[in-house]
Amino acid sequence: MAVTSKKIPAPDKVKVKTALLSVSDKAGIVELARALSEKGIRLLSTGGTHKAITAAGLAVTDVSQVTGFPEIMDGRVKTLHPKVHGGLLAIRDDSAHQEAMKAHGIEGIDLAVINLYPFEDVRAAGGDYPTTVENIDIGGPAMIRASAKNHAYVTILTDPADYPELLEQLSADAGQTSYAFRQRMAAKAYARTAAYDAMISNWFAEALSIDTPRHRVIGGVLKEEMRYGENPHQKAAFYVTGEKRPGVSTAMLLQGKQLSYNNINDTDAAYELVAEFLPEKAPACAIIKHANPCGVATGPSLVEAYKRALACDSVSAFGGIIAFNSTLDAETAEEIIKLFTEVIIAPGITEEAKAIVARKPNLRLLSAGDLPDPRAAGLTAKTVSGGLLVQSRDNGMVEDLELKVVTKRAPTAQELEDMKFAFKVGKHVKSNAVVYAKDGQTAGIGAGQMSRVDSARIAALKAEEAAKALGLPTPMTRGSAVASEAFLPFADGLLSMIAAGATAVIQPGGSMRDQEVIDAANEHDVAMVFTGMRHFRH
Repeated sequence: MAVTSKKIPAPDKVKVKTALLSVSDKAGIVELARALSEKGIRLLSTGGTHKAITAAGLAVTDVSQVTGFPEIMDGRVKTLHPKVHGGLLAIRDDSAHQEAMKAHGIEGIDLAVINLYPFEDVRAAGGDYPTTVENIDIGGPAMIRASAKNHAYVTILTDPADYPELLEQLSADAGQTSYAFRQRMAAKAYARTAAYDAMISNWFAEALSIDTPRHRVIGGVLKEEMRYGENPHQKAAFYVTGEKRPGVSTAMLLQGKQLSYNNINDTDAAYELVAEFLPEKAPACAIIKHANPCGVATGPSLVEAYKRALACDSVSAFGGIIAFNSTLDAETAEEIIKLFTEVIIAPGITEEAKAIVARKPNLRLLSAGDLPDPRAAGLTAKTVSGGLLVQSRDNGMVEDLELKVVTKRAPTAQELEDMKFAFKVGKHVKSNAVVYAKDGQTAGIGAGQMSRVDSARIAALKAEEAAKALGLPTPMTRGSAVASEAFLPFADGLLSMIAAGATAVIQPGGSMRDQEVIDAANEHDVAMVFTGMRHFRH
């Protein structure tokens, strides 16, 4: 049953007389406490926050003196008390509330500055089950929610970034805060506890192997507001979930303009793709345009990998995103700045490479520190009208699969390597996807077509155009291996691939007409391998 409001109007201005400070993140807390104390505001505090403020020589009252009850159970119980929550929740203009406060010796708390145990950090650091559970904050969320509910009278701050605005309000208005400010801080507070609880609930689901929990919440923290979204008329912002997966969300922007919505989407696609290729095996480069690769290659050096990736489709690479699996060096940087590029991302950047890229001040340069693990578990989500589609990350790796040769002719060692290369790339191409590869280099990529035959033809056409641009006598698809990210439903797709010059095919298999496709491969002396795993990407 809903609780009925007493409809007492909220005051515009509320004077702060007493402040409760209880924070895990102590950035700026001593400075804030000093500023509040100088304004004659009484300070209450707990645990480590109390120690930090006392060490600074400031007068502060321990919450246990207010409650008349000591902190117990290793700090699990210290603020869960009527004298704390009554002070936060009391409606100041309600006579019954005032009488209750007087009868029970409850003093009002006008300002609460609270942030939470570092559950996200402990989880990201791989804390064991008991340690992670112990870092679930109870008293903090309870006080935040109580303060936020009573924002008509109480100011709640959960983010050190808001300390300056609080002090500006207090200085400008005789120690008072405005209702509009209290409303905004309350909204921010509830968003914070919601994101915190989302992280905890998702951790429990993961720890207990619950794939489809009854309630699934995905929370994030605002990293930056954007000028616009996918198109100029759309509003957008970038939120980070706290997952410590190396990539665009954790990378350091070394130079260039703010990343746009599309930049972030494409950079993520590029870096996740290039991470499929281990740097200890060979340097690799992926060039992305509109979330699809237009060229991917390995090479004996990073600059050669870049040149080989660019050769696949140098026209589409214009204004693209370039990702590397190894530290960007000066030689590679010199080649890149010859072409208009939006973003470069790599695990590291040499000082020489930074200086070279600096000649193009608008080029965004990102250092990610490390590569994401393509085998790591995780979640991905998409919004649909009225809901979320959530699934586990596609962490399937062709090296982990039992490949089945289904044709009379088995692939040669080189064909097999090119098959695996093409299948890795195909995993990151929008479906329907067809990828031709030869000698560790994409020869042609067909993406996002409604017909797999069209994808095969487009990829072959791209290869023909690349051959003309490079002055090659024949397209690189001649003698190539080709990957289809899903099964070939008919032989027509295979015949288009063979017409382009492919001699070996890798695909998941599983079609009702598999035998028809196998027979066509045998008829043309083409080797074919089934993976048993598909990689649809929509």
